[in-house]
Amino acid sequence: MTETLTYRVDAMSCNHCVVAVSGEVGRVPGVRSVDVDLETKLVRVDGAGVDGAAVVAAIDEAGYDAEPA
Repeated sequence: MTETLTYRVDAMSCNHCVVAVSGEVGRVPGVRSVDVDLETKLVRVDGAGVDGAAVVAAIDEAGYDAEPA
């Protein structure tokens, strides 16, 4: 079953941010797709059995702070 997790990442401002966050989050087990919206500062993650803490850690690894939205 697919689920969607959404996180707010206020510090994102450019295409580099999109690439960095998408790349790190895309490596989290169970993630099928990552949508980063710079305008709303939201990261939407679709997948099955995705560990939310692992997604936050991946966003942190990319250099940004995230909080569930």
